[in-house]
Amino acid sequence: MTVCAIEITTAAPFTIAADGSYAARLAGNGEARYPERWTLAGPEPYAVPLPLAQPEEADSEVLALADGRVLIHRRVAQRHAFALLYPTGGAAAGPRTGELPLGAVEPEAEGVRVSLLPPSPDGFGAFALAAGEAETTVWQVAGGSFAQVARIPGRCSGGVWLDRGGRILALDRELDGTVKAVAVDLGRGGGVSPLLQITEGSDDRLLLADPDSGLLLIRSDAPGEPRLGWGVLGSARPVRFPECLRGTSATPFAVQPGQALMPETCAVALRLEDGGIGLWRPSDRHVFRLGAPAGWHGTGLWSAEGRLRLPYSTPEAPCGIAALSMPVAPPPPVRLDPPASAPRPVPLQQAPLHRAGRD
Repeated sequence: MTVCAIEITTAAPFTIAADGSYAARLAGNGEARYPERWTLAGPEPYAVPLPLAQPEEADSEVLALADGRVLIHRRVAQRHAFALLYPTGGAAAGPRTGELPLGAVEPEAEGVRVSLLPPSPDGFGAFALAAGEAETTVWQVAGGSFAQVARIPGRCSGGVWLDRGGRILALDRELDGTVKAVAVDLGRGGGVSPLLQITEGSDDRLLLADPDSGLLLIRSDAPGEPRLGWGVLGSARPVRFPECLRGTSATPFAVQPGQALMPETCAVALRLEDGGIGLWRPSDRHVFRLGAPAGWHGTGLWSAEGRLRLPYSTPEAPCGIAALSMPVAPPPPVRLDPPASAPRPVPLQQAPLHRAGRD
């Protein structure tokens, strides 16, 4: 595979269903935007356009579900409308795309930002976050009743699932001047409990989590500057901030699943500030920096076997998947201490500059 470093575009996000079977993006340019579904489960990926009579706005959001339908979030004046899109077979007498309206969220206050949360781990549920200055609400918009499922004091952002059932959601909550990740139990009326508090005054955000191993990827300014760190859910050990991740604004976007009880062996994919890709394991203490495939969509999915699949689009290959494997980490340096009876090494500037038997 030929790779090269690129700048990630500001196009609408490319989302992958929780089981990796489908993906979705907002394709097209300018005023000719339309949802597009990618099928990833077969031997070769292929794309199915889902256009409607009217083009989509550039700020519309799409989310792929495991049953092949695509959820779309549109802003219509002050309302945020949600619908499911699906191909109808391309009959000549009718539209190629079916649409099932689900409902709408109408914020009660000014300045509320409504956005889709990452795909639910069960593959069928979908949720939206309505974040205001003083309060945030979580809405279930697909996979059940269209309803508000949590109301949380403070302004929340982010969104990371902590379990495979799509019940425990982690959010970064800004309250009283600091940001702390909290866990929200959607199965118990949205009960909130603390998740991260490295120091009392630090901003502690959760970026990514793997429910199998419990690995957590964190960004915090507790070390004195914002740094990327890792910890283990439920562990008594402190969060660690590896030196190999210091000084970088890399963002983790995928964690290798299936590594039960072995968080240090999980491969992690990082989106680097220069548009490239970083591959890292907590046990390696080393980041492998690689170029991204041309047209990369900025996200990807690890397989349990350790293959990273990266979706990309170019004029020559409008629907492509590149694959990377975790390189073998170099062995740690071996320190060779001389025996106690051996002469100690002589500093170079004090070493004799002539050989025995010569002047």
